[in-house]
This record gives sequence, C-alpha cells and structure tokens, in this order.
Amino acid sequence: SLKMHPSLSQDIRFCSTGDGVQLAYATTGRGPVLVRAAHFLTHIEFDLQSPVWRPWLETLSEDRTLLRYDGRGCGLSDRPTTPLSLDKWVADLETVVDAAGLERFPLLGCSQGGAVSVAYAVRHPERVSALVLLGSYARGLMRRQPTAVQVREAQLLLEMIEVGWGSENPAFRQAFTSLYLPGGSPDQVQWFNELERLSTTPSYAARTLAAFGQIDVSELATQVRCPTLVLHARADARVPFDEGRRMAGLIPGARFVPLDSANHVLLGHESAFAHCFGEIHSFLAQHDPVSSGDGTAFRTLTPREREVLELLARGLDNLQIAAHLS
Repeated sequence: SLKMHPSLSQDIRFCSTGDGVQLAYATTGRGPVLVRAAHFLTHIEFDLQSPVWRPWLETLSEDRTLLRYDGRGCGLSDRPTTPLSLDKWVADLETVVDAAGLERFPLLGCSQGGAVSVAYAVRHPERVSALVLLGSYARGLMRRQPTAVQVREAQLLLEMIEVGWGSENPAFRQAFTSLYLPGGSPDQVQWFNELERLSTTPSYAARTLAAFGQIDVSELATQVRCPTLVLHARADARVPFDEGRRMAGLIPGARFVPLDSANHVLLGHESAFAHCFGEIHSFLAQHDPVSSGDGTAFRTLTPREREVLELLARGLDNLQIAAHLS
C-alpha cells in the first residue's frame, strides 16, 4: 500500500539556459539529492496533485531530495521557437543542476530522459554517481529501421496531435494516453488527457515528438562508466521492451530489471510500481555519493546530520555549511 504524504510540498525556482530559455525546476523531500532528467508531458505545478505522477513523487521523495524540472516547451518552462535536439536537452539538464549548486548526484532518466541522462553522464562522468533508466531507449523510432507502416503510424500520431490536442474534446489526446497508460483508471486517464493539454501546445508537442524520433545515443551508451540500473515494462506500448533491453546491453555492467506491466508510466496501484521503486531505492542506497552499504547508516542520522551531509554532497565547504545552518 502507498504511504500518503499530504504535506508533500515543493519549492519552485527558475534558471536561464545559455540560449535564453527560462526553465522551471522544483525540489521535494529531504535527504541526499536525486535528479530526474526532464521527459515529455510534465508540469511541475500540477504533477503534485496528479493521480498518475503523485505516487512517483511521494516514493522518490521519501528519503531523498528529488530535483525535477520542466523541459523546454513544457509546463512552467519557456516555449522557444529554436530547433529541438539532444544537445539542447543536455544543456538544459546542465543548466538546472548548476543552478541548484549540485556537484555529484545520481540521475534518473525516464523515457527519452534516459538518452539525455546517458549523454550527460558521458560528458560529465565526475558528476554522476549512478544512473537509473526507466522505460528508456538509446534510439528514437526513426533510428530503429522502422517499417513503412510504423512510419505512417508515427506521422498519423503527429497529425492527430497538431489537429486535436488543443480541443476541449479529449478524443485525439485519448489515443496518445492509451499508449502511455493502457491500464489507467478513468480518473488517471482523464487527468493524463488534461495534462497533455496543459503541459504544452499542440505544435510544440508535435515538434518535440518528431525530435525524439531522431535521438540516437547508442555509441554514447557504450561509454557510460557509472553504476547503472535499467528497468523496463515487458508489454510497454510506447517504448518496446527490446529497446530497454538493448540499452542495458550497450552500457557496460548495467543491471537489467524487467517489470510485469503494460504501462509506460507505471501506476501507483500496480505491483510493478512497488517492484520498480523498491529496486531503485536499493540501488540508490548502495551507490549514494554520501553513504555506502545498504543505506541503513544514513537513515539512522538525525535531520541535522542529514542536512550537513546534503550540503557536503553539494560541494559546500565548512564555512559555507556553517553559514547555511546558522
């Protein structure tokens, strides 16, 4: 059963990228930091109330400080007109972690956020203590040698988004939602349909999806050197299971965990959710930059001691820590 955290609150801030895009980021929870790379369809303000994302935020914030952000074009972040690319998304992640003052941290990459996380980990090996990839892929659809039918399906989906996402009638968005959470309850499906409308514009959504299709970090994945955990739902309708398995095979020493679900976005009530986040918690406790072993030692610390360790993990010196605590 899920623990409920009615008091789960967040601190929202903004930072600007080198090309002038304002990004919104937020922190929840307490403890060592976990960074979640941006992925499609987030809105850091509304996600806290969501029956889909709220269980994720609760479990990831239980004994950690979860740092997440809306990618360019999504949620509270700016919607620039410049072309979208992997380099831009990696630069966004660089901007956010620098603005937050982080030195070394574990990185969670879900869906296309996995490719962004892989690229970041290779460019900044000294910053990433561990990598968790969930429902991820190394190559977008157009880099997987798609069949003619798959190409037509992808084009049709883009047209449906451009034509139908802005309307009050959720029919067009519903088709997309069915790929993300086929096992969703009516409440979860309705909320996700609405998130699609709230999180971005139809034209930006179509541009973003088209850009995702061109991603390929296959070569970069072989250069990852940090401990890596890869998890993927066996019947994922959005990103094929084989793509997750392929990602794990490319990363040296990566551990692969299949999940018994058809949902690309795992839902709080399903057994795969508990399995997935149990694995993630254990893995992170083992590879925390500020602790080792099973994480028991960290959990026995006082809140004050935890805060000192968090500040150390951010790279602050003794004088800065003293000023922060005073």
